[in-house]
Amino acid sequence: MSTIHFIGGEKGGVGKSVVARLLAQYMIDHDIPFIGFDTDRSHGSLLRFYTDFASPTIIDNYQSLDTIIETASAQPEQRILVDLAAQTHYPLALWIEESGVLELADELGISICYWNVMDSGKDCVDLLRKLLDQFGSRLNYVLVQNQLRDDNFNILEFSGVKDRALDLNARIITLKRLHAPAMTKIDSNSYSFWAAKNKDNDSANALGLLERQRIKIWLNHAYKEFDMLNI
Repeated sequence: MSTIHFIGGEKGGVGKSVVARLLAQYMIDHDIPFIGFDTDRSHGSLLRFYTDFASPTIIDNYQSLDTIIETASAQPEQRILVDLAAQTHYPLALWIEESGVLELADELGISICYWNVMDSGKDCVDLLRKLLDQFGSRLNYVLVQNQLRDDNFNILEFSGVKDRALDLNARIITLKRLHAPAMTKIDSNSYSFWAAKNKDNDSANALGLLERQRIKIWLNHAYKEFDMLNI
């Protein structure tokens, strides 16, 4: 059975592309075959950091989105990883509903998992509520609590939305915050996460020994979270 992983969360700046890149690196490191699709027209992260594994997808073009399902059907041994840009939920949901995507995926034996990446703010909780309102039990969910702002997710905890998601068999993981200067250097050098923890060079933005060590610790924690999901 193929699985399509949509990496979303409608709010910008919550770390969707970082999660997509982490998943790509996790699959590479664990010899899990996958194909990536990138919906960001301006600065697609999968296309930039994992060029050999990703193709562009036009979010408001049905034929382009159709390729995701067709690829999953034709290559069931591959995981499908889709990095959703911010504010792409409406065209994605329209395609899903008007094309009968979930019903067809069920017929084809394709599992669809929506990774809802969120920070600790109320707006992310409100957007998650809307997502659950729309799709309910028809999707599989992973809630990614990204500690970008802080590690206090009390708004989600006491909103009732988390309990509702758990009732729908959602799984919840936590992504720790990587020291900002290290992430800046990774991005400025266009490093994959493998290169970030292993590669040394003489550029002005070269990662230092302890920066690479912090990256290794951060990756190890993320991988332990992913291990619980049986990707």
